[in-house]
Amino acid sequence: MQATDKHTNLDIFTVAPQVFGMKDTFVNIYMIANKKAPEEWVLIDAGLKWSHKKIKKMAAMIFGADSKPQCIILTHGHFDHIGSVQSLAEEWDVPVFAHFLERPYLTGRSSYPPPDSTVGGGMMASLAFLYPKKPIDITNHLHILPDNGLIPNLPDWKYIHTPGHAPGHISLYREEDGVLIAGDAFVTTKQESVLSVMSQKRELSGPPKYFTTDWDAAFRSVKVLADLEPSVVATGHGKPMSGPTMLDDLHRLVDEFDQVSKPAKGRYVNEPALSNEEGTFYIPDAVPMPAKQIAAYALVGVLIASTFFMLQRKQRS
Repeated sequence: MQATDKHTNLDIFTVAPQVFGMKDTFVNIYMIANKKAPEEWVLIDAGLKWSHKKIKKMAAMIFGADSKPQCIILTHGHFDHIGSVQSLAEEWDVPVFAHFLERPYLTGRSSYPPPDSTVGGGMMASLAFLYPKKPIDITNHLHILPDNGLIPNLPDWKYIHTPGHAPGHISLYREEDGVLIAGDAFVTTKQESVLSVMSQKRELSGPPKYFTTDWDAAFRSVKVLADLEPSVVATGHGKPMSGPTMLDDLHRLVDEFDQVSKPAKGRYVNEPALSNEEGTFYIPDAVPMPAKQIAAYALVGVLIASTFFMLQRKQRS
């Protein structure tokens, strides 16, 4: 099921029983109900800085007015997945859980490696040098996921460490029916392309190239997830996919990873960024980009951002 509520302007869809998603601009957030206590639920990721009200409206539509989650789970800490986490955690007064390798980026201790605009694939990638990489600080709400793979408040789910796109990236899996929330370990649209992002054309693709800083780890993560033989996949970008064709495409993504997922060029193609519990400690040299190209991308970025914020103000008014 997928529907846009005309009164609230929400793009909400059902992934599987007790699993609901919403697309905001170009990123997805998810809500999962506790099977044994359906009125209890967990928020997966927190979208963009302006996603706060939409997330609350979605929660009210699905779980009732004034409903709040038992906790917030972050697949990773990139800007488009944590934009509203601080405001929501403070308003709801709920804990936020993440993998321990994401802690430096969620406690103000370390920036992520710079996103890479040289990977190619489209305008979303070309504009990546504009994307935020600085950490946030949610120390007062942050908790670390347990080592045993269990997810708080979701007893029938487990998490899997799937690094590559981010050091502490996780995916969530419900074994009983094969439902996989993969985050950005792989995605179901070509996230580097503005046209693909706008059309939401279903296409199994590797992790967004412009923010992936360890391609060997990214490959291993996709293989681990493909080996699960999931029945349904929902990702950080793009629409859910299911069935035999999806599974064939996922295994093909593994078999042809270097050809279809890993960029032919880019800052992290031949050498990964390195990090530990303290954060990023080594970043490879940047691939040069011509000054004219930078100026052109910056101008386009300003125009896109200005148009978008004008539309957002119009919608709010």
